[in-house]
Amino acid sequence: MTSSTSGPKGKPIEARSQRSQWSDRSFTWLTRLMAFGVAAVLVFIGVQVAIDAMPAIRRYGLEFLVTSSWNPVDDAYGALPVIYGTLVSSFIALLLAVPIGVGTALFLSEDFLPRPVRTVLSFMVEMLAAIPSVVYGIWGIFVLIPFLGPIGDWLHQNLGWIPLFGTAYLGPGMLPAALVLTVMILPIITAIARDSLISLPPALRQAALGMGATRWTAIFRVLIPAAFSGIVGGIMLALGRAMGETMAVTMLIGNSNDLNISILAPANTVASLLANQFAEAGDLQIAALMYAGLVLFGLTLVVNILAEMIVQRVNVYK
Repeated sequence: MTSSTSGPKGKPIEARSQRSQWSDRSFTWLTRLMAFGVAAVLVFIGVQVAIDAMPAIRRYGLEFLVTSSWNPVDDAYGALPVIYGTLVSSFIALLLAVPIGVGTALFLSEDFLPRPVRTVLSFMVEMLAAIPSVVYGIWGIFVLIPFLGPIGDWLHQNLGWIPLFGTAYLGPGMLPAALVLTVMILPIITAIARDSLISLPPALRQAALGMGATRWTAIFRVLIPAAFSGIVGGIMLALGRAMGETMAVTMLIGNSNDLNISILAPANTVASLLANQFAEAGDLQIAALMYAGLVLFGLTLVVNILAEMIVQRVNVYK
């Protein structure tokens, strides 16, 4: 028998049954278990990679991060070129994809076009994420690299005094790989930013317009700050995709372990290094590759922590 109490209008409110309370508690513990399970999987992966990398960690220590030699014959390994290639290619991709992706999200979330047209465009943008990376790589080899030839030659001839364009354009290199990464992460940023903007309460826009703000003032001063956490989340997912992308980058970046500042020169990334050498690696080389993978794991973790700090700082000042 269940007891009852009076509601705000005097209507009786029956107490929840024991079964209902048990269901709520079970669901709460189930969600906690899932959350801790995800964290446990992440820790397990990190610990396992660290264990496999331990021989290289003991032998090379932190010098592994600041040396450039990668010679399996002499067991000399250094990850500086691939770390540099991973960070630079991801940074270039984000530098190009973030403004394009957020701008596209604004265009698709606001009433600039009729709804049916926006729906079709949204579907086409999200379809970019479904294209296999090997297809991007083939497109980059046969379309993008030849297209960039005259542009790369002009950059080297006219701006060669800048270290970023200090080498001649040879085809595969940092620039085509970064541009393909831009296309690959663009739908992630666009889709998540668009969903974040659409989910905002209509009262925000109406209040801004009611206070005399123009449409663009409302967008840049109200809507984007309100959706900032979702936009940053999309950017972080895109950064993870860019830093971990393997096949397309391997096909386009040139796979050179020489450290070169020029974006026109061949380079390498951690993911490409693992894909190219893991199958034929010996014991110490496998440990060195796992060490490089552990470094990539740590870089991704640091970037996500910094992103969370940025979001929290912005939320404080709202």
